Amino acid sequence: MRSDRGIEALRQRLKAMETDGHSTDAARFDLGHAKADRHIGGLTSHGLHEVYAATTPDATAALGFALGLVQRASKDRPLVWGIQAMAGLETGQIYGPGLRELGLDPSRVILVSVKEAKDLLAAGEESLSCGAAGAVLLTTWGESRLLSLTATRRLSMAAGQGRATAILTRLAAQPQPSAAETRWRVRAALSRALEADAPGRPNYGVELLRHRSGAAPKAWTMEWDRERGVFEQGGRNAGHQHAQRPALPVGLVSSVVDRSAAARGGAIRRFG
Repeated sequence: MRSDRGIEALRQRLKAMETDGHSTDAARFDLGHAKADRHIGGLTSHGLHEVYAATTPDATAALGFALGLVQRASKDRPLVWGIQAMAGLETGQIYGPGLRELGLDPSRVILVSVKEAKDLLAAGEESLSCGAAGAVLLTTWGESRLLSLTATRRLSMAAGQGRATAILTRLAAQPQPSAAETRWRVRAALSRALEADAPGRPNYGVELLRHRSGAAPKAWTMEWDRERGVFEQGGRNAGHQHAQRPALPVGLVSSVVDRSAAARGGAIRRFG
């Protein structure tokens, strides 16, 4: 029996190598956003996807969009969220009630905090390949040579092996070559106010930068519906009246002033 399991594991590793680190699994998930889903045709469930913050202040928006993706992908399976410590220091710490505001039960989330990018990648590979997690969200801060094409291939292969979805969220970084199936750039968008001028649902300006299967780059405004767990048409495209102020960041992280390097006028530091 042990030899049979070893042979099967070897087959899976060889299969992943033959596909150059890209999933050939037909399993897919959608966003719930009709126009985007028609354009993209669904996202690979057992592969790697990248989300970039358009600017440093858009970090919370990028994380909100990424959390929506992992909820769509994972169904009711556990989620692993690996965070590079600098990301928490720059954007604020994770806030449990804020996760609930996004429709995510904090008890489903396993948090892993590490200092270096190499440790984050190791934790991501282990979590993806174990077969227990439905999705793994990895959040990094700043540019890093360790987040290379080879490293992302390893993440993609681990996602295929463990039949999990990998979402790599890059904050304070520019897009780099990778093995991701899709690459997104996200910025905060204005939302429509609710009754009594209450802050509206989170809206995101979402841009598809790259799709390995060939879908052309395109941009949408998406609104997250936490009750249904779907992205909907948001902003002006939905005929909504824009609020005169940006939507609040739905309490995803504790409120902080912008202490980023960009806000201080300094250069972005390199980590990992």
